[in-house]
Amino acid sequence: MPFTSEHLDELNLLALFNLSSTQEGIKVHQQSATPEAVAAAERLFHKGLVTQKDGGYLTSLGIESAEHAQRLEAILSNQPAKATTGLG
Repeated sequence: MPFTSEHLDELNLLALFNLSSTQEGIKVHQQSATPEAVAAAERLFHKGLVTQKDGGYLTSLGIESAEHAQRLEAILSNQPAKATTGLG
């Protein structure tokens, strides 16, 4: 099954998180973000990956998902994958 545009929007948001700090979240502003990003943040919240409908912090499942998303992006970009916790 190919990725849908909604999946890609969610993956793009997960790629924005800084995995080196659990104290750093993101905020998706309805006034300035694309409607797709706003909707993706809300879907990630309902899936239990982030703590707020507009982003917030990653949950445990969100951290794992963001690690996978960022590693996949690095592989597809032909860049060495960054060292992350849990996926060594």
